[in-house]
Amino acid sequence: MQRNPVFYGKTRLHRFDAPDGSYGVLYTGRDLHCAFIETFAKAAGTRIVTTTALRERSLSELKAVRPLRLIDLTQSGALVRVGADARLFSGSHDDSQLWSKALHSHSCKAEGILYPSRLDPLRHSIALFQDRAPKLIELNRQSWYAPGKLRAALAGIMDHYELQLIETQFIPQRKPAVRVVQTRMFPETS
Repeated sequence: MQRNPVFYGKTRLHRFDAPDGSYGVLYTGRDLHCAFIETFAKAAGTRIVTTTALRERSLSELKAVRPLRLIDLTQSGALVRVGADARLFSGSHDDSQLWSKALHSHSCKAEGILYPSRLDPLRHSIALFQDRAPKLIELNRQSWYAPGKLRAALAGIMDHYELQLIETQFIPQRKPAVRVVQTRMFPETS
């Protein structure tokens, strides 16, 4: 079963989820590195990725039907201007969710937040607000483990982050066939 890549969660488990569940949030990465690291290395210190995890997830390229209106927290001075600091991206989810609600409620009516990835601050993530975001079109989808161009990119990403790939699919070894030669089909009877 393939999941729809456009999923606006209301679980209140993630960084910029609505603290009261009043709107859904879709999390995306702006490039392959960000999408990968936010998907597979959610916990700091994670250094292993399994082939099972890669097979279970896909990379989808999405395009909005019009340009997005985002609150850009990646630029120099942005955090000071809104009265926050880097804990917004790396601190308590409770605090980040309150910020999400405040930014969602702001008169600019932004459709989401552009923010630095917690695990790689040079990469940028987007949290889109369901009730405001334009329609997203899926341009393509490919398993992270599929052969082709993505496989080469995956190798580069794994090298960049110095991650280890562990094969988790068990492929039993076949025993060689035993050849039995029977010289007599019917033993002699006396």
